[in-house]
Amino acid sequence: MAKIDRVCVDSYQVPLSTVLADSTHGVIAGFELVTVRIDDTDGAQGVGYTYAVNSGAGAFHVLIDRYLGEVLHGQDADETERLWQDMWWKVHYAGRGGHATSAISAIDIALWDLKGRRAGKPLWRLFGGFDPRVPVYAGGIDLHFSIEQLLEQADGFREHGFRAIKMKVGRCRLREDIERVRRMREHLGDDFPLMVDANMKWSANEAVRAARALQEFDLMWLEEPTIPDDVLGHARIASDGGVPVATGENLHSLYEFEQMIRLGGVSFPEPDVSNCGGMTVFRKIASLAESRNLPVTSHGVHDLTVHLLASVPNRTYMEAHGFGLDQFLAEPLHIADGFAVAPERLGHGVELDWDALEQYRVPSEGRHDVTRARRRDAGASTATKGTPK
Repeated sequence: MAKIDRVCVDSYQVPLSTVLADSTHGVIAGFELVTVRIDDTDGAQGVGYTYAVNSGAGAFHVLIDRYLGEVLHGQDADETERLWQDMWWKVHYAGRGGHATSAISAIDIALWDLKGRRAGKPLWRLFGGFDPRVPVYAGGIDLHFSIEQLLEQADGFREHGFRAIKMKVGRCRLREDIERVRRMREHLGDDFPLMVDANMKWSANEAVRAARALQEFDLMWLEEPTIPDDVLGHARIASDGGVPVATGENLHSLYEFEQMIRLGGVSFPEPDVSNCGGMTVFRKIASLAESRNLPVTSHGVHDLTVHLLASVPNRTYMEAHGFGLDQFLAEPLHIADGFAVAPERLGHGVELDWDALEQYRVPSEGRHDVTRARRRDAGASTATKGTPK
């Protein structure tokens, strides 16, 4: 039986070709990418990754390098549920959710990739297989665009095969948001699926007011109208605003999703596989949503998420994220006629161009290699065995 032999973590500062902006993160010129490679004793490898906007990913790197990697060494990689629990409790006291869950997510994704490769199946089939064609929308990060730029971007999205679009709201004056959404709706037509995303800009009261003003535009959903901590505020927005609510990209545990769903704060649960706890937890969130007859959508990392939404019956539109890795992928996700197709390649099938990424790698001082440290400690233990203290 193959065991986990090595865990390697790397960090990269990846620039964006176009500077982006939203209502809370401000100007976004790039993102921080953290990758994990897990090798087993048979020579197979699984790859996972997570990311952060503007800052914070260094904490993911340290958690994996110094604490979580040692949980895995010598373990059976197929026991993903047990390993997830071991990692969760290893760093639980340091802060459940947040940075810890993003670090766990990257490892969990790598473990599932390894499992899929060893099983000889793509993950969407390993997960049960529902439909490889997943409806997809273009997630615009465009709050600072002029209306003309906004409409030009929408035309570009449609030319690239998208049949649903999300735009940002949350400008200084609500009337600006209303005018921008009005122009977008007129440009796209009445039947074109359109979502808006406030990125937590408003209080619950402000969000109710905004939602009511946006009702006339027949939106698919209003995303992240307020902070994720205000669960009862979400419930009030959903009940009083008159527009379906999507949220979840800043929820970092199964329990947070359960509370948001149970209290009626969300119409479209929206986990991000890179920060909710990985594929293990994303699948549980999808099942939880299904048990409440809710459709599940997603945030970010579409190259990974397509396998998850291709395997569940209650999926709805998947986000194609603005922080795509297409320039570093051997085979970027293909989008045509409003659908992304889950690949038949083994595991998640994402093949990163490590040479192209190398120029953006962040040097790591004092890197802790779990494999070498374990072997060194084992050697020291053998050498001193039986020595009087």
